[in-house]
Amino acid sequence: MPKILRIINRFNLGGITYNVSYLSKYLPAEYETLLVGGPEEEGESSSLHITDSLGLKPLIIKDLNREISLVKDYKSYKEIKRLIKEFKPDIVHTHASKAGAIGRLAAISCRVPVIVHTFHGHVFHNYFGKLKTNFYLTIERYLAKRSSAIVTNSAKLKKELSEEFKITTADKIHVIPLGFDLTKFQTNQDQKRKEFRAKYKIKDDELAISIIGRLAPIKHHELFFDAIEEITKHSKQKIKAIIVGDGETRQYLESYLKNKNLVYCDNADKNCVFNFIGWQKDVDLILAGTDVVALSSKNEGTPVSLIEAQAAGKFIVTTNVGGVKDILHNDCGFVSESDGEFKALLLKAVEEHAALDQKAKAGIAFANERFSYKRLVNDMDTLYKKLLSK
Repeated sequence: MPKILRIINRFNLGGITYNVSYLSKYLPAEYETLLVGGPEEEGESSSLHITDSLGLKPLIIKDLNREISLVKDYKSYKEIKRLIKEFKPDIVHTHASKAGAIGRLAAISCRVPVIVHTFHGHVFHNYFGKLKTNFYLTIERYLAKRSSAIVTNSAKLKKELSEEFKITTADKIHVIPLGFDLTKFQTNQDQKRKEFRAKYKIKDDELAISIIGRLAPIKHHELFFDAIEEITKHSKQKIKAIIVGDGETRQYLESYLKNKNLVYCDNADKNCVFNFIGWQKDVDLILAGTDVVALSSKNEGTPVSLIEAQAAGKFIVTTNVGGVKDILHNDCGFVSESDGEFKALLLKAVEEHAALDQKAKAGIAFANERFSYKRLVNDMDTLYKKLLSK
């Protein structure tokens, strides 16, 4: 029975937890998996309800945090080495940057036979300055040399890693798209829509435009706010902007709206255009009540919110970042190349909503076919067997 030690950065709400959980639960019975990761951080919502729902009991490494800390990172490294010596995995599979660095260093030190790392995105542009970025590139190139395989979620990410950033050669990178259980986005939609819109006082003649993700500089919520402001000036359509998530820029974003004299609220008792609703576990409820989904990021890996939006049959307006074009059906959204175009396209999505909403229904079958967790499991099983056979 091959043993897999699967390591993620932290158990915060997001697509990575879903993917590692489905892999840990649904890989063929011949595998034994130990799932480990750090705790969620301040401003984040825990994702352990996902592992709990699948009957998984992950190990939490309390010192495995997002920020660099020589003391905590060394403690995490020692703890992972201890787990490797105790569990004796045939495969160590790490996911995302911090877990990828510490986990692979520990696996290399312990001479684990197969070492795999999944890039769910990267931090090589729009995150840090040139010096810090080059430091991370040097680390990733070294770790890639010592890895058995690199996995990406999209063809664009593979191209960036191999051609632009020279992390490793293309033949070492395997494209395995994300996988989810998407059935909840297609069940009881009418009832969920009524429930969500009643809770947030969204009237029948109002369009709800949702943006889903942590509140952080890289997500560029200011662009979304500016686009909504433009719509209120140039469209007769009444709208509600639903901001789902929380994080480090929350106070700044509230100040940004105040400085523009734009009214916002953070609970269901008030009636305003901009509504911060924080982290939500029931994304299917939000999408059922939403009419358009937006993404304004400066950089992304493979945005889970857009996969889920398509599964719910919602029209999308997004910036052209990360693997967006690899995951978006042509009929299901607009992709912008500039801030000005993003504003114009979001306005167009509002003005032509009825026709675009019907076209977006093509996303349901598209998402079900390409982003099923069953396909994810089969793809990963094939890769593991290939690597183990060597």
